Amino acid sequence: MKNQFLIIAGLFLAALAHGQNPPATVSGQPQPQQPAQYIQPTMQQPQQAAQQRQPERWAPESTEWYTPVPVKVTPGVGTKPPSDAIVLFDGSDLSKWQSQGGGPAKWKVHDGVFTVEPGTGSISTKEYFGDCQLHIEFKSPDPENYHGQNRGNSGIMIQSRYEVQVLDGDNNPTYVNGMVGSIYKQSAPLVNAYTKNGEWQVYDIFWTAPRFGADDKLESPAIITVVLNGIVVQNNYILKGNTPYTGLPRYTAHGRMPLSLQDHNTRVSFRNIWIRNL
Repeated sequence: MKNQFLIIAGLFLAALAHGQNPPATVSGQPQPQQPAQYIQPTMQQPQQAAQQRQPERWAPESTEWYTPVPVKVTPGVGTKPPSDAIVLFDGSDLSKWQSQGGGPAKWKVHDGVFTVEPGTGSISTKEYFGDCQLHIEFKSPDPENYHGQNRGNSGIMIQSRYEVQVLDGDNNPTYVNGMVGSIYKQSAPLVNAYTKNGEWQVYDIFWTAPRFGADDKLESPAIITVVLNGIVVQNNYILKGNTPYTGLPRYTAHGRMPLSLQDHNTRVSFRNIWIRNL
């Protein structure tokens, strides 16, 4: 009996060491396994960590990287507004837009599209948005002798502060977290889904806005999925904050905000813009 007890005790300890259920006792009933104790992890809020690392001055190049270069793929295009969409541009006028500083939007409407008028400033929707699905089509101008960030540059500023990059992506090397399909200075696209210069490009963007508490602290960050020409280029990316040209991203509390399009001194054209509240 003593030897039998020692054998059972040894099997019991071996089973515990390997994460298995313990063997049955002499009576045939298994000993209950105690649940592991769960310890709640703690995590700094993203903006707190960014503030601790943020020096007083940044060079723009310090937040640019060039590798790995996203692979080139071939997409398909096109869609019409669904019945519940808010049409922001139907080809006729900019009545749902205004200059970012106030007053009528000064970009040029022609032939069912509108085009950035360099130097007139960015434009914003008159309506404010939170969680949304956005469809927008754009076309880069003739590249002429421009390259990099000076070639077909604009930006889709979701809630006026989170930029999805608009840029000529046809044989136009630049820092990859600033190329077309990127979340500017945060996330390079999974692939380069741009077709050819002079062709219309189609963005479909699915946006979950950040949430802030009563004390203006971040409760949940923004999440974005971006589809360019039918191909996912950002897959549920969690934003680290806004998308500044210099320095690190950070969150500041806000509610619903306008959608903005950036004047970056190049004549990018847009058409067929609609949005759905989610």
